[in-house]
Amino acid sequence: MKHAILLAGLFAAAVGAHAQSATYALDPTHTTVFFEAKHFGTSTNRGRWDKKEGTIVFDKAAKTGKVEVTLDMNTINTGVAPFDGHLKSKDFFDAAEFPTAKFVGDKFTFNGEKLVSVGGQLTLRGKTNPVTLTANNFNCYDNPMLKREVCGGDFETTIQRTQWGVNYGVPGIPDSVRIVIQVEAVKQ
Repeated sequence: MKHAILLAGLFAAAVGAHAQSATYALDPTHTTVFFEAKHFGTSTNRGRWDKKEGTIVFDKAAKTGKVEVTLDMNTINTGVAPFDGHLKSKDFFDAAEFPTAKFVGDKFTFNGEKLVSVGGQLTLRGKTNPVTLTANNFNCYDNPMLKREVCGGDFETTIQRTQWGVNYGVPGIPDSVRIVIQVEAVKQ
């Protein structure tokens, strides 16, 4: 009898722990992915992707989760149409052949209760390499208009674009590209 009660208690605890996990959908109106790259050591070129989608599965208690974000590479926007066209070309992102880029992260790192990074894999131009996003800020709150929980923050990383075959202009245009992400996701 004691074993049955113990097993039932363990089962209830396991189900309860699993119930803590929640799915959040990216809010495209509060999510932006920017890039910054030096231009021949002078100014900094900046741009963003206008269409993105994704989900986050997050378990606050277990401090685990999974992030999946897809960028539509044809929506790159620097504010300069000819430059956007060049970035979409084979010289850079080859958006005709590789219309999306995708980040999948499942290595959540915490310092106490504070999320400090999410590690995962970035697929760009058909190549996949590890990337770690540093969390500069992260929080969850009850959105008074949506009547649902929203989690989000500010993340960044610096990648070496040649790891994904984006070799155009190196070394005049540096290999390092800073990625800055503002994200909010709504609990489903």
